[in-house]
Formats: sequence, structure tokens, C-alpha cells
Amino acid sequence: MKKYKIVYKIGFLIPFGFILFSCNSSKNALKEVNNYLPESYVGQDEGDTMHVAEISWKTYFDDAHLIALIDTALENNQELNIVLQEIEMSRSEVMEKKGEYLPSVNVGAGVGADKTGRYTRNGAVEHNLEIAPDKEFPEPLGDFVIGATASWEVDIWRKLRNARDAAELRYMAQQEGKNFLVTSLIAEIAKSYYELMALDNQLEIINNNVLIQTEALKKVRLQKDNARATQLAVNRFEAQLLKTTNLQYNIRQRIMTTENRINFLIGRYPEKISRNSSSFLTSEVDSIRAGIPSQLLLNRPDVRQAEHQLEAANLEVKVARADFYPSLGISSGIGFQAFNPSFLFSPESIALNLAGDLIAPLVNKKAIRARYNMASASQIQAVYSYEQTLLLAYTDVLNELNRLENFSKSVEMKSKEVGILNNSIQIANSLYQNARADYVEVLLTQEEVLNAKIELVEVKLDQLFSKVDIYRALGGGWR
Repeated sequence: MKKYKIVYKIGFLIPFGFILFSCNSSKNALKEVNNYLPESYVGQDEGDTMHVAEISWKTYFDDAHLIALIDTALENNQELNIVLQEIEMSRSEVMEKKGEYLPSVNVGAGVGADKTGRYTRNGAVEHNLEIAPDKEFPEPLGDFVIGATASWEVDIWRKLRNARDAAELRYMAQQEGKNFLVTSLIAEIAKSYYELMALDNQLEIINNNVLIQTEALKKVRLQKDNARATQLAVNRFEAQLLKTTNLQYNIRQRIMTTENRINFLIGRYPEKISRNSSSFLTSEVDSIRAGIPSQLLLNRPDVRQAEHQLEAANLEVKVARADFYPSLGISSGIGFQAFNPSFLFSPESIALNLAGDLIAPLVNKKAIRARYNMASASQIQAVYSYEQTLLLAYTDVLNELNRLENFSKSVEMKSKEVGILNNSIQIANSLYQNARADYVEVLLTQEEVLNAKIELVEVKLDQLFSKVDIYRALGGGWR
């Protein structure tokens, strides 16, 4: 009796030690994340929680033509639609993961026949037995079955549920990725639209200067005919007119390219883009309320995406660790089985089974270890990616705030410069007519005015670009 007790103890200790050995095969290797953000942006008021990110893009971009373009892009842009289909695939993956930790139940029926050789063990047994009094086993022996089977892996270590939750987080991350794409798409269309308006204004400036220089050339030629100017002056005025006229072709090409880029973004073949370019230089840029950096955690889609990816990576480490632990599976079946269809639904034909198994890896766990190491490395990578995204978001906002402030001041200064130079043209022409200035001064003044006006448009464009980029940087546009 003592001998049997020892055997029982050994039989109990072996699987218990087996489980302990499996459970001690891995350690928690999750890397902690540093999600620190400064309390305010450098140069901004501390504690100011007002921000523009939650404003609708239709309100922020108060231009009917631009709003129509963005609306069309959100519906037709191919890249956005591709991402939406990827999200649908992720949704299906989440449904698949949800089903893995639930019992699997199948219903089926089967028909078969079996003829055993006479001089085999089973054949000899059947030959010497009767299926009923004075009735031998039929040859061949039929097998008819109908019933249901069920199997279930008991989720002891939350492996399957963690895999489900990780899939849901990956799905949510893709949703945020789509939101980030929407924000970027809106910003790109807005900037291209403003660029198109700027090019229209530059072309108008050049055309106006062509008219002014044409008139100046006529006057110089008239003066030459009256012996008040030389051929050199005529040549210089004519060369400047040709130079200015040549600028038109570059601007027209850039206009066509920009229009085609906008049409591509909104998913249609090239056509004319409607816009109101006359309001470009008078477009107001209101002061931007940036709020506090911690609001980036809620408003920036790329930050939210990185956060979901990090949470998913944490769970996937737990899923990989659970492979070291024992798994418990339960299977069962119930139905009717008989060698003759007429007996199939008889109470004596009821068949059922129930089984459970506890399995744990013991030897050669390299594949499991490799999967665990990959999951751990992926989690560490996700931590660094999240921290990098936070740093990028804060720096992005800070850069755009300063950029907007500086370009706003530059627009003001450049406008004053253009005003002074416009007045200088009239003065230079008057002095030249009265022989108190030479033609070189007139030419230089005309060129300075042209350059200053084009630069004013470029600085204004940079200011409007900053308006777009600060809205994107703060996380606006995707709601």
C-alpha cells in the first residue's frame, strides 16, 4: 500500500512540476514608456487651454471653393479609400479573434461501411458474435451517424482574450491612421489651393508690369525719335520687357501643375479649379490659440495611433508569454450512431463523449522563445515610436507657432516696402521725363517693385501655409 502511495505522489508531482517549469520559462520584459510633455509651449501663456484643434475644418477654412474641393477629396481620394478597405480587413480580423476564445460547435452526419477480413482479430470476433439472437453481423457493416461536436480551449491565461484585445487596438490604431491621413489630405489640398491663388496673383503682377514696361518702352522710343534718348536706353527697356514677359510662362506652367495636383488629390481627371484669387492678399489670419501640450494626446491622430499600437504590443507580449504555460482543451460530442438507419434514432443508439487535455511545452521551446523575443522587441520598438511621436508633435507645434508669428510680421513689413516702391516708380518716371534721372534708375526701380510684389505674395503664401500647418500640427481637421 505504501508503494502505491509513492506512485500516486510521483504521478501528482510530475504534472505539477511540469506546469511550474513551463510557467517559469519567461519573465516580464515590458519597457516602461516616458510620456512626459512640457506644461506649455515655449513663448506661450501657461495654463491657456483654448485651442483651435476642435474647430471644424469647414469653419477654419472659410472659403466655399476650398471647402467644396476638400469635400470631394474626402469622398473620392484613392489613397483614403484604400486605407478604408484596410480598416475593413482589420475589422474582420477582430471578429475572427473574438470567435477564437468561444466554444466551437459543429453539426454533421456521416455514412460509412466496413468489411473486416475473416482471418483478422476483428473479423474472428465478429464471426463468433451475434448482433442479435440468431443474427450475425452484417457484411459489410454499416455505420450511420448524426450529431453535434463541440471543442473549447479554456482561456486560463487570457491568451485568447489578450489576442482579441490586441486586434481591437490595432483596429483602433488604423482608425487613427485614417484620421491622420484625413488631416494630412485636408492640409495638402488647402496648401495647394493657396499656392494656386498665389500663382494667380503673381501672374497678375507680372502682366501688369508687362503693361507698364510696354508703355515705358513706347515713351523711350518716342524720346529716341526726338533725339532725347539713345538706342542703348531703348535696348535696355526692351530687354527688361522681354525678361518680365518670359516670367509668365513659368508661372503658367506652375499653375497647371498645381491644378493637376489638386485634381489628383480629389480623385478626378484634370479640369479647371474654381477659386477667388482676388482675396488672396487680403486674407486675414487670426491669432492661433494653441492650448497646452497635453491636449496633443487627445487631438493628434498620430499620437493616438502610436498609443494604441503600444497598448497592442503590450498585450501581444502577454500572448506570446502565455505560450509557455499549459493549455486546457475540452471536447465533447453527442448524437446517434448505428449500423442500420432503422436503428439510428433508437435510445440504444445514443452516443456521447467528453474529454479534456492539459498540454504544456516541455522540450525544444525555441520557436516559442523566438516568438516571445520578437513580441518583446516589438513592444520596445512601440515605446520608442510613441515617445518619438510625442516629441515630434510638440516640436511640430512649436515650430509652426513661431513660423506663423514671424511670417505675419514679414507680411506687414513687406507690404510697407511695396507701398514705398510703388511711389518710387512714379517719382523715377517723373524725374526721367524731366531729365533729372537716367533710364537705369527707372529700370532698377521697376525691377525692385516687381520683385517686391512677388516676394510679398510669397511671404503671404508662407503665412497661409503656417495657418494650415499649425491647424494640422495641433490635431485639427479629422473630426
